[in-house]
Parts: sequence; C-alpha cells; structure tokens
Amino acid sequence: MRQYSRLPGHRFAPALGLILLAGCSTQAPQPGFEQRPASVTQELVSLIPESASDRDGWATDITVAFSAQNLPATRENLCAVLAVVEQESTYSGDPVVPGLSRIARGEIERRAEALHVPNFLVQAGLNLESPTGETYNERLNALTTEREMSEIFEDFIDMAPLGRELFGSLNPVETGGPMQVSVDFAEAHAENYPYPIDDSVRHEVFTRRGGLYFGIAHLLGYPAHYEAPIYRFADFNAGWYASRNAAFQAAVTQLSGIPLALDGDLIIPGSRQAGQTELAVRTLKGRLGMDDGEIRDALEEEDSLEFEQTALYEKVRSLAEQQEKQPIPYARLPGIKLESPKITRNLTTAWFAKRVDDRYRQCLAR
Repeated sequence: MRQYSRLPGHRFAPALGLILLAGCSTQAPQPGFEQRPASVTQELVSLIPESASDRDGWATDITVAFSAQNLPATRENLCAVLAVVEQESTYSGDPVVPGLSRIARGEIERRAEALHVPNFLVQAGLNLESPTGETYNERLNALTTEREMSEIFEDFIDMAPLGRELFGSLNPVETGGPMQVSVDFAEAHAENYPYPIDDSVRHEVFTRRGGLYFGIAHLLGYPAHYEAPIYRFADFNAGWYASRNAAFQAAVTQLSGIPLALDGDLIIPGSRQAGQTELAVRTLKGRLGMDDGEIRDALEEEDSLEFEQTALYEKVRSLAEQQEKQPIPYARLPGIKLESPKITRNLTTAWFAKRVDDRYRQCLAR
C-alpha cells in the first residue's frame, strides 16, 4: 500500500517521546522507553501471530526501534505497529507484490513515451547486461519484490545515457519494507538511525530492521491529540496530521459553504499558489480578522502540532462551534482515494485506517 505523496512531519524528530495514542488527549504526555528490553521483546513474541516466521527476530527489531527512538512500549503502541505490519506485509521483510514485472515495465514505457524515446532504443537498453550479469529484461521478468525493483531502477539509472534520460537521478520506487514506509521520509529522519548504513538509507528501508525503524517513526514519532488510534493509522497512509487537518477543512466548509476535498492538504505542496482550502479560508478573513499573509503563514504549519496554536486554527474552530452550537470533531478520516499501480480496487485512506484498526483490536484481544 503506498502512502500519500505528502512528505509528513518534517518539523519533528522521531525521537520525541510525546506520543499520544488512544484516549490520551486529556492526559500528560507518556514517558519514553522505560521498560526492560527483554520484557518488551517477550511481550511482542506473545502478540505476533504464530504463523509469522522468525517471531523472535521481528520482536527484537521492533524493540530496538522503540528503544532507539525513546518511544513508550505500551501494549497499545506495540499493537499499533504490529497491525500496520500485518496489513502492509503480513510479516514479510521483503513482501512479494503480484504483477510487479508488469508494473515496472509500464513505468519504463510511460517515461519513454512522455520523453518521445523510441521503443527500439528502450528495448536495446533492456537487453544490455546489467551489473548482476543478467540483462535488464531477465531481471524484470523475475521481479517479485519492491526491493528488487528499486535495485533494477538504480542500476538502470546508472546506465548512461538512456537510464538518466528516462529517470534522471530519481528512483521511481517510493516506498518499501515491511511497513511500506516512504523512502523520502526515511532519508529525512535518518539522523539517529541505530544501525550502520553500509550503502544508503534507501537500501535500509528495504531491510526488516530499517523498514520497521522508519515505519515506527512514521507511525508514532509525532505528538497528536487523537482520541482514537484509527486517526493515527489514517495519518500513516496520508501524512502526519492529515486527520486533524481534514477536520479543519470540514469546519472551513461549514463556515464558507465551499465544498472542500477533505484530504488533509491545507496548501499545495512545494508551491506558493493558493489551493482550494486556502482560497476558501480567505473568504472568511473578515470574520477571522486576518489578512492573506497571516492565513498563509498559519496554513504552512499544517504538518506540525503548532498549527493548533495559531489564531487561524482557534478562530475557525470557535466560529464553527458557534454556528453548529456544539463542539466539532478534532479529527476525521481523510477522504483520499488510494492510487498506485499495485492497487486494483477502489480503496481509500479511510478503508486502510479501518482495516488496520481491526487488526489493532485483534492484537489487543490476544
């Protein structure tokens, strides 16, 4: 399952211990990692399904990730991680993806067509011998995992000039590992990674230990006031604070009458151009007592907890509650359709969050 394209949480290091999960919105922040590692590992072994291979290995790698990031290893947090692992990879460190050869060839053909590169040149390049001794075509035919696909594209990109012409320096494989974490996210949060990096952070993402470390950072490494973990599961797919931001967008719609896509994106990523949410908020600036610049400055805090301390956030929620004559939700599941060559059904972020939440509850019951 691919995460949404928005790079989440770049303003917070994953080592923060201010992890607020189910029912914690009115409690003090939980402490960090205070348990005995051996006890955490033992509990994990008891929670991981017996059908999983190398339960001790999985438990050890998860314990190290919690300890290195100073995250509280509560049963709720452990089960949250295990629920995502089960959903994304069914306890496979390098999960097999059906039809991956077709997906990889489709990406190559799409790039070639967009750049008007003749097909015979592409085929000639794919028939060349790669660094493994096999041709690129042979490796594509045998492709089963995203790690293998990432490695093929790395080698193909280094094959000048064709590979560079098609892909530049950007590997099109964006997520990987047992928790399907974003490579961009991992590269932005690798400062305190506890293992030696032999080659690259990208390669670490496709290992069990690396995929778990960065996946756990993505799931738990930011403070939020969610009253139920399902919103954190949605954020795992859509980006940090997407569920909180979707509720803010819903409040803006209530006040302005302008229908907004409740996707959690308050600004257009990487652009100064005003998006739909920003334009809708601007229609309220008389009631808010804010100008366009003040609105923009506040919306740029969309990926941080500090957004909740802005005058914009507080005034929008206050006006919406006055209008509705009742409290409005702090969070709601984002309405995002999941798009990826790997996805063949009509799936959404809400579907993903509910599936993971079901697994989470099953884990707690164990």
